Amino acid sequence: MRHVELKAVVPAKRGPDVFDEIIRWERYPELAPHVHATEVHATLPSDDCSSSWELHFRSGLLRWTERDEFSREALTVRFEQTDGDFDSFTGTWTLRQDGDDVEVTFAADFDFGIPSLEGILDPIAERVLKESVAWTLTGLFPGTVLVGDVNLTDARPDGVVAA
Repeated sequence: MRHVELKAVVPAKRGPDVFDEIIRWERYPELAPHVHATEVHATLPSDDCSSSWELHFRSGLLRWTERDEFSREALTVRFEQTDGDFDSFTGTWTLRQDGDDVEVTFAADFDFGIPSLEGILDPIAERVLKESVAWTLTGLFPGTVLVGDVNLTDARPDGVVAA
């Protein structure tokens, strides 16, 4: 199982406002070059939320459908793949108000279920997921500070991942 995590600080925003923008999955293809397409099947105020995703991955597309659980009060999102290319894929978005800023943490665990290829596929998938989140946050909220080892200069604008 591979773990991916990205932390960021969104300056001068309120947590609920950041939450409302982050869960607009339909905007991700215009914000993140790796995101080929998203389809929102149901979102808030529905209790049964889900979405489908396609990310540019190697020479093709990485696809999955997920169940999304939103808690605006707790400023959290939980997701779990219900169908798709991963053997398993789960994760969270966690937001926390810190003075005038909002700390955002995206964390996910995934497994392709192909042990012989995990050394090749896992690092690429980790990078694509991390960069997609980073592109989205910096696109939604200019001035966002990314924490850690994400480098958006390596992502090509046509959405194809350079391996």
